[in-house]
Amino acid sequence: MAVHIYIVEDDKNIREIEMFALKNSGYAVEEFENAKSFFSRSAEKVPDLVLLDIMLPDMDGLEIVKKLRSRPDTVRVPIILVTAKTTELDKVKGLDIGADDYLTKPFGVMELISRVKALLRRSRALQDDKQLVLGDITLDSERREVHVGGELCELTFKEFELLKLLMVNAGIVLHRDTIMSDVWGTDYEGESRTLDMHIKTLRQKLGEAGNMIKTVRNVGYKME
Repeated sequence: MAVHIYIVEDDKNIREIEMFALKNSGYAVEEFENAKSFFSRSAEKVPDLVLLDIMLPDMDGLEIVKKLRSRPDTVRVPIILVTAKTTELDKVKGLDIGADDYLTKPFGVMELISRVKALLRRSRALQDDKQLVLGDITLDSERREVHVGGELCELTFKEFELLKLLMVNAGIVLHRDTIMSDVWGTDYEGESRTLDMHIKTLRQKLGEAGNMIKTVRNVGYKME
């Protein structure tokens, strides 16, 4: 499915340059010259990314960022601020209130596309990490919930962190010291029983899905 990008820019020439560059890169693009038309459309369809001019006729760009970040449906939509302002303070202010990146006018087309691609990659990586799915297991990092075959599975804090580490690294053998360091924040030496007991209870709680956790003799564990 095409990635939908909304351009909010009152300068027709800049808007056309952005439209041309993004469409040529394979993105589905819609343009808006003011905040009112943008909010009207985003209420119907939430974009995958917003390219937002900071100076608009009907609303300040920073106010738009605040509004987007206050709505549940747009709270995580990637935002690139486009501004003619060059002071460090304005850039910092924009990032502080929730923008993800910024471009200072004038900018090159290649830089624009590069920033868009990088931000979309970061956004997807974060999203993927928030909800992990492997076989019958679904792990939701935000709600700190694990479902197995659609049923809620109650895990302790450490069991949850252990499962998440294994799922994020599915197919990769994790050494015992790596697991101990990442989950317990301690060195492996002398702590093998702690890890083995948690693996045992985790497998039990996951039921048949627990068979995906494999023991790699004399090395550690992996999930596949």
